[in-house]
Amino acid sequence: MPNLEHPAYPATDLLHLENLVPCRESQVSMLLSIFGERQQFSFPSIFIYGHTSSGKTYVMKTLLTTLQLPHVFVNCVEYFTSRLLLEEILIQLQSSSSDTEQTCPVHCDTLNDFVRLFKQAVACRELQDQTFYIVLDRAEQLREMEANILPAFLRLQELTDRNVTVVLLSEIVWELFRPNVGCFEPFTMYFPDYSIGHLQKILSQNHPPEYSADFYSAYINILLGVFYMVCRDLKELQHLAALNFAKYCEPVVRGEANERDTRKLWKNIEPHLKKAMQTVYLREISSSQWERLQHDGGEPGQLKGLSAHTHVELPYYSKFLLIAAYLASYNPVRTDKRFFLKHHGKIRKTNFMKKHEKTSNHLLGPKPFPLDRLLAILYSIVDNRVAPTANIFSQITSLVTLQLLSMVGQNDQLDGPRYKCTVSLDFIRAIAR
Repeated sequence: MPNLEHPAYPATDLLHLENLVPCRESQVSMLLSIFGERQQFSFPSIFIYGHTSSGKTYVMKTLLTTLQLPHVFVNCVEYFTSRLLLEEILIQLQSSSSDTEQTCPVHCDTLNDFVRLFKQAVACRELQDQTFYIVLDRAEQLREMEANILPAFLRLQELTDRNVTVVLLSEIVWELFRPNVGCFEPFTMYFPDYSIGHLQKILSQNHPPEYSADFYSAYINILLGVFYMVCRDLKELQHLAALNFAKYCEPVVRGEANERDTRKLWKNIEPHLKKAMQTVYLREISSSQWERLQHDGGEPGQLKGLSAHTHVELPYYSKFLLIAAYLASYNPVRTDKRFFLKHHGKIRKTNFMKKHEKTSNHLLGPKPFPLDRLLAILYSIVDNRVAPTANIFSQITSLVTLQLLSMVGQNDQLDGPRYKCTVSLDFIRAIAR
């Protein structure tokens, strides 16, 4: 029983559309109800919002293309001024016409020119008898343009007296769009995030033909079990799935296991997925380098040239400040005398210290520390004498701005600011070298 049904469109097209947009049938059904039949006037403007990788752009493109609805699709990041945006809409409208092979240059300086040229282009294409859709992706960029652009798009149907619907796609809510002077309210629609079951279904559709669907589905289940808590981005998960599948298949290719030996397959892929966890979203190495690294059995830090850690350039004292901050975050206060004083005398190792030093501080996370402790450790690890000048304090502020340090609490605390080091041990090792 198909989920998508509409009397204005063929059942075969709707069935094909349903296969192309899995787990978004309810949103597509809602859009079809809003659009209505081709000749009917639709809602003047529709605002669709949701987090990144929730399928907004893909669903709109697939829906309009599959049902062959006349439309233009413009990314507001690429066309970042009002003139570029308006001209691009007219160029796409002109180039999609079957009458003209070559597009003439379009000059549109004002919104009045756009309304006049748009009405002419729609008349030339004989689109008066069906709805024309203008889709503006990354529509939050419209807030940076002239104040009349967003209200004009919201009521473009009224200004042009044509059957046109403007669809705005954004990652932020409508309340952050609404002008202070008021405007026409669009029909708002929310695209929720994909659940883990939805991601499992979508990712499992891309299985290679040489392997069974159950085998690839088990691999996706393992992948989501590792990455779902830290990454919900469908594009990133598709990239990770394609990147690590060859390593997952190695025992099967070598004949050491079959497709049902999930335990052997998991033990083989587990260390490589842990390595991939370190570079989620970062793209520190290219896909070809990652595949070569998996084949050679090396570590991500062995590659040169693309690692972010090897390209960090900081001022001289900022490096020592960052090292001192890391030591202050991960070493207890009671150990400062033992580590940073040359003549600290005899220190008794009590049972209390032995008991608590068995737990690694790296597992507990960074601890906040005051400014005077940071400076005291800095003076002890730098060879020459460092004066507490404004230059040193400005470098601490720069490290907070770069998010290498984070400030804990408020600036107006009576006991002074407290900081926390946010970088990893590998990062500090690279700086210390």
